[in-house]
Amino acid sequence: MTASKHSPHSLRHHFLVASPYLADPRFHGAVIYLCEHSDDGALGLMINQPLDIHLGEILEQLDMHGGPVEPERGFVLHPPGTNWQNTARVHDEVLLTTSRDVLAGIGKNQGPEEFLVALGYSGWSEGQLEEELGSNSWLTCPASTDILFRTPWEDRYQAVLKLIGIDLNQLSESIGHA
Repeated sequence: MTASKHSPHSLRHHFLVASPYLADPRFHGAVIYLCEHSDDGALGLMINQPLDIHLGEILEQLDMHGGPVEPERGFVLHPPGTNWQNTARVHDEVLLTTSRDVLAGIGKNQGPEEFLVALGYSGWSEGQLEEELGSNSWLTCPASTDILFRTPWEDRYQAVLKLIGIDLNQLSESIGHA
């Protein structure tokens, strides 16, 4: 059975943690926050492997005074508060904004107090995430806004593993499903 927005099987507002057995090297040690998970697929943002670019550089490159912006590639996670354009509710405590007005607010120190900016996303087509979960490629747990907004990026992997109750040293390649 696949998940839907209204299904108890949806992993929306969950963390995905890359299992040591995930073959794709791009996701080694990754923690992904799932913003969407439905029958059509899933969309998540990697929250613990920052790009080698500072927010100030991103704001400069966006030319906040009138340059072209590709909002489909930039994402800002933040708690509710000010109303921004192109904002979707992920959870009661987390919104996802893809418009430049939130970046302009952040650049002027008028944005949300807590936020996470991501460029690009991880996506799964219909049934793909469920297949990867079935092959033990990912560990999952409900998301924590404390980890999302208040834990340094370099500590998020261990923090999520602790939340799950997993000690990587005790994992076996023969993990199965009951």
